[in-house]
Formats: sequence, C-alpha cells, structure tokens
Amino acid sequence: MHHRTVEELMSRDVVRARPDTPFKELVRLLEENGVTAVPVVDELGRPMGVVSEADLLRKSADQTDPSGRTPIPHLEAWERAKAEGSRAEELMSAPAVCARPEWTVVEAARLMEIQNVKRLPVVDEADRLLGIVSRGDLLRVFLRRDEAIREEITGDLLLRTLRLEPRDVTAEVRDGRVVLAGTVEYRSLIPVIEQLCRGVDGVVSVSARLGFRTDDARDTPDETL
Repeated sequence: MHHRTVEELMSRDVVRARPDTPFKELVRLLEENGVTAVPVVDELGRPMGVVSEADLLRKSADQTDPSGRTPIPHLEAWERAKAEGSRAEELMSAPAVCARPEWTVVEAARLMEIQNVKRLPVVDEADRLLGIVSRGDLLRVFLRRDEAIREEITGDLLLRTLRLEPRDVTAEVRDGRVVLAGTVEYRSLIPVIEQLCRGVDGVVSVSARLGFRTDDARDTPDETL
C-alpha cells in the first residue's frame, strides 16, 4: 500500500518571518498572504518557532476594554511576555514542532494532536525549512475517489498482501465507507483485514460482513482446572 506522505501534501511556497520581524509586519504578512501563521526562521532557514493569529491576538486581549464590559484576562507570565512583545522572536510559539517530508499522514496527524498545533513546518535532514503542512492538507486524503480506494484494497491489500482471491472477499466503497463481504478460512483473519483496511488513505469507516470456515479464535481451555 502507498500512504500519502507529508511531502506530497505540504505547501512549498512558505511565507516566513525573521526573528526581528516587527509586530505590524507580521500582521501584514498574514493578511496579504491569506494565512493564519508563519514560521520564524534563522539565518540558515531553520524554523525557530511559529507566529500565529492567536499569538498576535494576545496583544489585543491584554488591552483595557473601553466599554468596561469584559475584564482583562488572567495571563501567565509567558503569555504576558508575548502580549508585550514587539518582534517575531518575542511573539512566536517555540520551539517549532516540525515534521519530516517522508512522514505519513498518520504520523503528522498524531504529532499535531499530541502537540495541539494546527500546522507543522516541514524540514530536511539539516533542519532547513522545506514547506508547511496544515490540518486541511492532511484532510485532503479523504477526497480520494472511491474507485481508487477500492482498487487499493482489493488489489494491494487483499490479493497481493493477504493472498485472498476475489471470490473470497469483495470490497465495496461509497463516500470512503468500506463494506467487506465474503468468507475467509480463519476467524482470526477478520480483525486483521479490518485493521489493514482502516489504514488505507481515504477510508472513513470499515464494516465487515465476513464469515469464516475455521474458528481459531476460541479461548484455549485451562489445562490446570
């Protein structure tokens, strides 16, 4: 199976900032380029951090509300330092959480979830910026055609990987939802097939309507009883 990589999905034309880029220039970069964040890179092009809209909005949130309707939010020391910052190196979230171009969608998505970030700068072996991948980029795998998903499951997974004949198991795909039907030799193979199908790019869900000829998944009796 061929999993789409970060390199295939990332944006290569990356808007970037330098550590000394001033606040207003950062706002202008976001507005003029239609992006919500920019990586901050050093003189060698290595990401030091990321400045996002959320980072910049702390300055507005820290101001007194002229209407008096909302109180000034409580900010931790590091948040207040950002609110008072005027250059990218003072405003950015650091260190930068980065991905590698050869990573799969799963690897990138898991890192985003663990680190609670919406985007990942993509770097090479020397940690130089190559591109950036966002949540939206990763979601593009779910736009794969149903026929392409079905061909990958039946050809690569069922036939070549598991050595199952087309008459044994069929796969129907609609809107990314996979329905498997047929009969396999061993009961223990069914969850394996389901798990492998879930790992195919673009699959939303898997429903297995599979029978079996041999039940090899029954608990082994405890001979000590």
